[in-house]
Amino acid sequence: MIFATHRPRVLIVDDEPANLKVMREILGNQYRLSFAKSGEAALTLLEKELPKLILLDIMMPDMNGFEVCEHVKRNPKTAHIPIIFVTALGDESDEYKGFELGAVDYITKPISPAIVRARVKTHLSLVQAEQLKQAHIDLVQRLGRAAEYKDTDTGEHIVRMSQYSKVLALGIGMSENQAELLHQAAPMHDVGKIGIPDAILLKPGKLSEQEFEHMKEHALIGAKILANSSSPLLQLAHTLAIEHHEKWDGTGYPYGLKGDEISIEGRIVAVADVFDALTSKRPYKDAWSVEKAVAHMKDQAGSHFDPAIIDLLVNKLDEILNIKQSNQER
Repeated sequence: MIFATHRPRVLIVDDEPANLKVMREILGNQYRLSFAKSGEAALTLLEKELPKLILLDIMMPDMNGFEVCEHVKRNPKTAHIPIIFVTALGDESDEYKGFELGAVDYITKPISPAIVRARVKTHLSLVQAEQLKQAHIDLVQRLGRAAEYKDTDTGEHIVRMSQYSKVLALGIGMSENQAELLHQAAPMHDVGKIGIPDAILLKPGKLSEQEFEHMKEHALIGAKILANSSSPLLQLAHTLAIEHHEKWDGTGYPYGLKGDEISIEGRIVAVADVFDALTSKRPYKDAWSVEKAVAHMKDQAGSHFDPAIIDLLVNKLDEILNIKQSNQER
C-alpha cells in the first residue's frame, strides 16, 4: 500500500474547472493533486509547496502557459520541476516553443486517460531516477569528506582537487560526461584513510619507516571499501583509490604501476591531489607557494607524474587558481 503522504504531488494548472475535474478523476487515486485556475495562482502555490510534476495548460487568460513555464524555469527553486503542457494547440511551432522553454512533454486535448497516466508515470519515474542518482553522488562525496575530515579537519581539499581533476580531464580531451564522472568519483580517492590510526594521520612530524608503510595501506583499504560495485561511479572511485599514489616511473604504491599502466584518470587525480596538498597547510607542514609547488611538480614530471598532465596543469593554472580561491579552507 502506498500511503497518501508518499504519493508524488502533481500540480495541474488549467482555467477550465471541467478540465481540472477530469484530471482529478484520471490521476486522483494515484497522486496527491494540487490545482490552480490561473498562472498567477500556480506560481503562488509553488511558493508554498513544490510538486514533482506540473501539468500546464497553455491557453489561459492574463498569463498563458508559456509565461508560467518561463517563470518556473527562471526560479532556481522550481527550475528542476518537469512541465508537461496539456493543450489543444497542435501547431508544430507551439510545440517547439514549449520545448525551448524547458517543457519535457506535450499532451494534446481532447485527452486520453491512458496517455495521461502513462506520460505522468514515465516522467515521475525519470524524476525518481534523477533523485536516486543525486543521492548516490551525494553519498559518495560525503564518504570522501568523512575520510578527509579525519585527516585534515576540513573537506575543502576534496572539493578543490575534484574540481581541478575535471578541468584537467576536459583539457586532456575527455567528454563532459567523462570529466563529470571523474569530478564525482575523485572525492573517494582517500577513503581508505578511515582505516589508518589518528596517531599516524595527524602526526605533526615526519613518519617513521614503519608508520609510512602503515600509511600506504590506505590505498588498498580504500579499494576494499569500494570493490565489486556495478556502479560506474564507484568503479572509477575504486580505480582512483588504488592508483592515486602510483608514479609514472613505476616507483609508486601499492602495485608499482608504470606509465600507461596507470589509468588516465589515476594520473590526473595524482596531479590534482598533490598540487592541492602542496599548496595547503597540513598538520605536518605549512602551505607552499604556488610557484614553489609548480616548480617541484615540473621537476617530478617523468618520474612521479605524467609529463603531459603537468604541462596541462601549467596551461590551466589560472583556471585552477580561481577554483582554489573560491574554495579556500575555512
